[in-house]
Amino acid sequence: MSDTNLIDLQIMWNRLIAVVEEQAQVLLRTAFSPIVRECGDLSAGVFDLKGRMLAQAVTGTPGHVNSMAESVKHFIAHFPLQTMKPGDAYITNDPWMGTGHLNDFVVTTPCFKDGRLVALFSCTSHLMDIGGIGFGPDGTDVFMEGLYIPMLKLIDQGTVNETLMAIIRTNTRLPIDTEGDTYSLAGCNDVGCERLIEMMNEFGIETLDQIGDYICDRSREATLAEIARLPKGTWHNEMVVDGYDAPVTLKAALTISDSGIHIDFDGTSAASKFGINVPLSYTTAYTVFGLGCVVASQIPNNAGSLGPLTVSAPLGCILNAPKPAPVSSRHIIGQMLPDVVFGCLRQIIPERVPAEGTSCLWNLIVRGETRSGAGGNYGFSMAVTSNGGTGARFSKDGLSATAYPSGVRGTPVEIAETQTPLIFWRKELRRDSGGAGRTRGGLGQIIEVGSGIATPFDILAAFDRIDHPPRGRDGGRNGEAGYVGLKSGQKLRGKGFQTVPPDDRLVVMTPGGAGIGDPRERPAASVRYDIESDLVSDEQATKIYGAAR
Repeated sequence: MSDTNLIDLQIMWNRLIAVVEEQAQVLLRTAFSPIVRECGDLSAGVFDLKGRMLAQAVTGTPGHVNSMAESVKHFIAHFPLQTMKPGDAYITNDPWMGTGHLNDFVVTTPCFKDGRLVALFSCTSHLMDIGGIGFGPDGTDVFMEGLYIPMLKLIDQGTVNETLMAIIRTNTRLPIDTEGDTYSLAGCNDVGCERLIEMMNEFGIETLDQIGDYICDRSREATLAEIARLPKGTWHNEMVVDGYDAPVTLKAALTISDSGIHIDFDGTSAASKFGINVPLSYTTAYTVFGLGCVVASQIPNNAGSLGPLTVSAPLGCILNAPKPAPVSSRHIIGQMLPDVVFGCLRQIIPERVPAEGTSCLWNLIVRGETRSGAGGNYGFSMAVTSNGGTGARFSKDGLSATAYPSGVRGTPVEIAETQTPLIFWRKELRRDSGGAGRTRGGLGQIIEVGSGIATPFDILAAFDRIDHPPRGRDGGRNGEAGYVGLKSGQKLRGKGFQTVPPDDRLVVMTPGGAGIGDPRERPAASVRYDIESDLVSDEQATKIYGAAR
């Protein structure tokens, strides 16, 4: 291959990333659900005819992207390439073939150039309500959790499957939002197809075979080169989290070999009766994301770079829960997995690995009545995304109120108050919540919410790190544990359906990230900053650093 061809291929690779980013931006701007439109809970990517993900959008979450990377293979198995026609689009929300729970719809669209199939575009977004008991962990099987869509044809040569759309509209408390979100998924894939054909015409190519092999081969080689710099062997870690009605142990063995890195979750707790279970697709998605952040952070995410990173978990454990296990809140456990992986990696490359953080999103999943029909006859239902602190980094503090590993942005208060009759009386950083250390954990938040229409509202709690906060490392302190309760003083459960009275307020305190190193080794300038910025109270400063304002 000549240097000119290599340059062209590299340019085309970057163009593909631009194509899928435009695809994601179309989804972001046309979605009805605030969790997509405001918070970016989505993914978008382009695939070759072998089902290999060639490029993903920068906008998106690892849980969606890396599980969608496998879901396209399921679409191809159900709808063979030779049967696909221009104008077709396929859909599913099967947790075991998609992104892990029913609230995520995956839409895949074949892309044709001059009548010939050249690629597949796929996307995912979170839909706020798909029926059932609602978006919470109380279900005891997947059928309680909402509408279950098998692999189906959403659009047949340009004609929408109106029967399917009627079923979708009828099985949700938010029929307008849910229908609109479904069309936004299909629409963004169409834009991706248009931009890809423009790119192919510009470069005079008829297939993606050469660029696909180039992307996957180069990415795989680069990932293996990074892995080759690490020592060979096996390292172990385990972490205990709250669970639903009993603690859950997440146990991992990380093995580095010449062929890649394998994570085995043997020894992890059995599947739960409630909806905190994780399908293996979602387990794999967040596990390899954690690995990639440390081992291959500068390498684009695609089928090639993902190939050397493999995952296994015993069937029937909470990280490989078979159908029909309830999985609605699979993110609670799944988003803890990078921290579990980091516990293995810090034994060999501690300077590249952060301490434990909040990890799982602290979404305020609220539901209730609305003013005089606003939102229809079904009331309101919304996930107000909120985040805690991330763990301290080796040479930098953790980040405050930041979603890692999900990357989902926090819902603006203005949007939440526009979409619901709730009033947010307080939303601020939680002083003293970051674990002290040579480098300090990031801060959590304090959020106080009440009803604005003198009626109760429901909280579908799906929180963790209340009984088992993020653990400090090398002498660093733990992050502060999370808390859920009422302003009147009643403590609420961290998981499950509960009601907030109209004359009371919901109080949520998200966890802080853990610290790294002995707090006495913290630079004096950083201590002064902590105190002057009011990140720690005078009492805490004196206790931890021997210093007061």
